[in-house]
Amino acid sequence: MALHVATDGTGDAVLLLHSSGFSGRQWKRLAAELVARGHRTVVPDLTGHGESPPWPEPMPFSFHDDVGEIVALLRGLGRTHLVAHSYGGLVALHAALAEPTTVRSLQLFDPVAFGVLDPVADRDARQPLLALDHTWDDPERWLRMFVDFWGGAGAWDALREPVRTEFRRVAWVVYAAVTSLVADTTPLATYRALACPVHIITGETSPLPARRVDERLVANLPDAHLDVIAGAGHLAPITQPEAVNRLMLDAITLTPHRG
Repeated sequence: MALHVATDGTGDAVLLLHSSGFSGRQWKRLAAELVARGHRTVVPDLTGHGESPPWPEPMPFSFHDDVGEIVALLRGLGRTHLVAHSYGGLVALHAALAEPTTVRSLQLFDPVAFGVLDPVADRDARQPLLALDHTWDDPERWLRMFVDFWGGAGAWDALREPVRTEFRRVAWVVYAAVTSLVADTTPLATYRALACPVHIITGETSPLPARRVDERLVANLPDAHLDVIAGAGHLAPITQPEAVNRLMLDAITLTPHRG
């Protein structure tokens, strides 16, 4: 796992986890602002992404593999704020469960912890996920479906060609990770053990499954709150970073010192 580290600051460490198909570069602006405020930052490229070694098809992969890597990082960093988007948010939640005394706060944009959705009460939010065709017959078709689901119809075609090229390069590890997270059944009760401050952000137009996960987590965790960015979607940390970064920076600054 490739790491981009800034250790000059003396403040709390901040570990920033990107979403599927992108890399640690998505947090470049936020990392710079954190460093300017005296924080130490660690920005990994998750398995198979960015500058990390490629993950060859058809080698099996699960999001739990990334969780293990992040837990190891946390153990070396000490008290750390975890910032994460989408897939990175699920990894962050599981890492925080494994290392509860290490994580100072969780700053999450639409963590895809679908196991919290109730089969009955959240049937409407689960249905769009169940309707997706995860057959691995045509990587280009699957990538279009995946990006359009999260970014809206036409999102795949709207990407710059270098971004589409990168998605194609990491298609298998993204597919394998998504397959594992869709099958994840970690229930809401498990996440209730998280005692650290949890700040969740969503976009007003994020897909219903993501927004419902956010609502369930905020309503049931002991110290959690939700911010909604008007007019934004699930990809807001990339398309509207100023709004997302401001909320995360303010929340990190205001996190009380404990222990």
